Amino acid sequence: MIPARSPAAQAALLLVQALQRRMVEAHAPEVFGEQHWLRDDGRHGGGNRRSIADTAAFDRASVNVSQVHYDDEPNKRLSSATALSTIIHPRHPRAPSVHAHVSWTEMRDGSGYWRIMADLNPAIADGAAKERFTSALRAAAPAVYDQAARQGDNYFFIPALDRHRGVAHFYLEQYATGDAAADAALAARVGEAAIDTYAAIVADAPRSAPSADEKQQQLAYHTLYLFQVLTLDRGTTSGLLVHDQNDVGILGSLPSHVDRALLAAWRARVPAPVDTLVDRILEALPTGVVDDEAKRKLAAVVRAFYVANPAALELQARGDVIPPTVANHR
Repeated sequence: MIPARSPAAQAALLLVQALQRRMVEAHAPEVFGEQHWLRDDGRHGGGNRRSIADTAAFDRASVNVSQVHYDDEPNKRLSSATALSTIIHPRHPRAPSVHAHVSWTEMRDGSGYWRIMADLNPAIADGAAKERFTSALRAAAPAVYDQAARQGDNYFFIPALDRHRGVAHFYLEQYATGDAAADAALAARVGEAAIDTYAAIVADAPRSAPSADEKQQQLAYHTLYLFQVLTLDRGTTSGLLVHDQNDVGILGSLPSHVDRALLAAWRARVPAPVDTLVDRILEALPTGVVDDEAKRKLAAVVRAFYVANPAALELQARGDVIPPTVANHR
């Protein structure tokens, strides 16, 4: 692929690639596969995905790096977007899932900002793991932790279910202080703290055979995770609306199975017209299995829904600032 010309975007790519390697090496690097994708045959960038699924240790794991740019289209407001987006869903119900996102967005005028997210997502509550994760993030970003935690709690709240997606949320949107080196260092520190602390939490998680009840709690939580991603997550929706050249990668955060009956029961709790989106999601998951073909169908469903119902974007999750990513790509 052709990388972005901007020195800031090139530095951001090196940063997120280092975080990708760190995440993979913290777990099972020898069994993570690698897939590449190109935006417009590489003319506008692309990315690579390190992933693994259906093993004794992992339900799903996806560690994605991408860089999309418009160096040859000077009329676009967006110059480039460089990102790490990673999710791990362990196999054992008592090992929590984790999501982390670090991205640099640069505008045509040379200005730019970071988006920094890290959240711990257990199927079964573990207070010690939550404290361990939040303490690590607070130590990595003490000056902004309270702001990031508040934004994260706002963003990952699910109104229809009156609960949060996870138990520890860190989210900075459009973060730029004017000190480019300090901002990049913060992004790296938060990413590293989330990766290293999560790996330690998983290493200490129980290894005994899970009970049937634990497995059912995990399936219910995985259903909630998919529900939040497909009906509320602005980052996912934005990625799907911008292009259709990496649908499987964009939906790499989805777990392998969901409880269709539980998902159907939540339909009555969402506002119109999102109830029709839930209907289409259910149609795309006839058996509750979320494989690559299902991800392609789900991507098409979400894309078609928001093209037909652009006002529904206002119902999606938000922190203190709503990212203008979709508008800036158009």
